[in-house]
Amino acid sequence: MKVTQITVIVLLCLIPRWALIAIAVAVGLVLLLIIICIIKCCCCKKKRKKKEKLNLGSINGSSTTVSLVQPEMDDIECGLEEEKRGRLQYSLEYDFRSQEMKVGVKQAADLKAMDSGGTSDPYVIVYLTSDVRKKYETKVYRKTLNPVFNESFIFQIPQAEVAENTLVMQVYDFNRFSKHDIIGEMRLPLGDVDLQHVMEQWHELTPASKIEQEHLGEICFSLRYVPSTSKLTVVILEAKKLKRMDPNGLSDPYVKVQLILNKKKWKKKRTSVKKNTLSPYFNEAFVFDVPFNLIQNVDLVISIWDHDKMSKNDQIGKLFLGCRATGNQLRHWSDMLANPRRPVAQWHSLQPVEDIDKTLGLKTRFKLPLPNS
Repeated sequence: MKVTQITVIVLLCLIPRWALIAIAVAVGLVLLLIIICIIKCCCCKKKRKKKEKLNLGSINGSSTTVSLVQPEMDDIECGLEEEKRGRLQYSLEYDFRSQEMKVGVKQAADLKAMDSGGTSDPYVIVYLTSDVRKKYETKVYRKTLNPVFNESFIFQIPQAEVAENTLVMQVYDFNRFSKHDIIGEMRLPLGDVDLQHVMEQWHELTPASKIEQEHLGEICFSLRYVPSTSKLTVVILEAKKLKRMDPNGLSDPYVKVQLILNKKKWKKKRTSVKKNTLSPYFNEAFVFDVPFNLIQNVDLVISIWDHDKMSKNDQIGKLFLGCRATGNQLRHWSDMLANPRRPVAQWHSLQPVEDIDKTLGLKTRFKLPLPNS
């Protein structure tokens, strides 16, 4: 023992003083880290015990746990609102020969009270998602939460298009001097309905969905631009799922192709009229002279019209392409410019006429004195 102690003392004497200080600091840091780890382990064990107690409490149904998992008051109010919207009884019958759908609005029960007196003035709006502008309305029934309507409406709809449609019934509260409030709605996907039998049942009302944009149809056409000859070729190929414009549930569509230069009408051409169809096939080509130095300032406007012999022709939908366009329209135009002399075809969805006219900001018509115009 004495020899060992003497050896240690000799070694300590030989080691520099700064090295001894460094060793002491290192030992101290190691001890501090060990202490911190022990403290953390103890804290984690306590937390785990608390969680286990809370879980056990929830199993036993203790009042403390109930307060922790109780839903927010907003959630409770939303749930109550949905329960109070009421129910709607309707009937559905489809005639395969005439391709007509008869929708009956029978009655409603336990509607949500929208007026200060604890009642409502309900009426029902009925429409199909394929044509949201064509809507039927029932009569308004005053101060009741249980109105009996007993009204029916006829929709002309081809059998092939039934499965793609949804029947919408919205119950509103009538207000004479302010906006009518929607109480609730029911949506019935017709693809899920067996049309072989007459259907009559009740349906719970749900909160109203966002108003869907009217589907106007789709059109396919190709574009080709040859810079060396300044020729822009537009080939109108076909259209499908066009909006019904005539009483027989069809349309007499034709297409206008128009060029806009610097926000002013310039040139236009049109296809032939296709009778009694919502899916016309055209395959008609139109060639325009557009100098290369003007191609970036040109807007190509494609519009589909319904031809009427006895009245003014109506526009079904519209779209435009060019450097000012966005989305698929801009992409199609860019592909045409990037691939000169090669036709580029693409499908496009028609848009509301008012939206396109507002975006284009058209000015008065004028004739531009250009060669080969």
